[in-house]
Amino acid sequence: MATIYDVAKKANVSAMTVSRVINNHPSIKEETRKRVEKAIKELDYIPNRSAQSLISKDSKLLSLIVTDVSNPFFTSIARGAEDKAHEEGFQLVFSNTDENIEKESSYIKSAVSRGIDGMLLTPAGDASTKNVEALTRHHIPFVLIDRDVEAIDTDIVIGDNVDGTNKLLNHLYELGHERIGFVTGPATVSNVREREGAYVDFLKKHQLPINENWMFRTDLRKVKTSTYIKTLLTMPKESQPTAIYCSSNFLAVDLVNNLHVFGIRVPDDISVVCYDDPHPMPLHNSFFTVVNQPAYQFGYKGMEMLINRIENKEAKQSQKIIYLPELIIRRSSKNLNYDS
Repeated sequence: MATIYDVAKKANVSAMTVSRVINNHPSIKEETRKRVEKAIKELDYIPNRSAQSLISKDSKLLSLIVTDVSNPFFTSIARGAEDKAHEEGFQLVFSNTDENIEKESSYIKSAVSRGIDGMLLTPAGDASTKNVEALTRHHIPFVLIDRDVEAIDTDIVIGDNVDGTNKLLNHLYELGHERIGFVTGPATVSNVREREGAYVDFLKKHQLPINENWMFRTDLRKVKTSTYIKTLLTMPKESQPTAIYCSSNFLAVDLVNNLHVFGIRVPDDISVVCYDDPHPMPLHNSFFTVVNQPAYQFGYKGMEMLINRIENKEAKQSQKIIYLPELIIRRSSKNLNYDS
């Protein structure tokens, strides 16, 4: 990664002059400013705030970027990451991308500028590849959390999406459900693809019907399951699904809220199950049947891996930690075997 001294050498000025250009100091001549800015661009230099002050690069500062802080799953990840960072004497800068690639890119550039020692990142989607490559280009250690990015070999902490999907669908199947719908997010997100693939494979394996009208894809931030419900209601009752699997907790909450608007009761009229608990502190009377991932452990273990990578800078093989989710049966799934 280019340093402030590399820029100074290329522009034939002092490091202090480069720092003054970066900070828009009024004493810098226009010709000098242009020469320094050209060197910065050619070297792909991202100003490091510590380097601007000619301070040691060991900042003890780490970054955590997630896609949706309002989701209890990511809140728990943040808690686990912060606890481990604090134990090891690091400070953690937290950012939320709202599933937006441009925001993700902006936060990564800002984090590099701050002189971070490393980053935990939940990528927004496949387009995150360019942002992850920027971290590699600037020699910033990083660990991916919850989602993978194709063609990037790095440390990652992730859940077993196939195992979780199978647990939920097998639960419904044992309750007598054979017509199972699916509500999911964009196919550009790795865990969405894995859960969708597992859903289709399960139905094929058990010779259950696959109906495209029972499957609904929506934006993870702008969920509109009311459209899906209207489609289902155009079908004869005997052609409607008796249960729906939602690939995320927020999708399930939106779906159940809209089902209530249409006068459809859960689970009396239709069962709904989902991935990850929608409640920040689940109680004994929580409603949703879920597969729950150890989100706190995702963050804690991811931070442990990141700090080990930072403190042991020699090249070593990347690690992949996979956690199995736990099936928690609650009140949103109905047993059809007892129906008369």
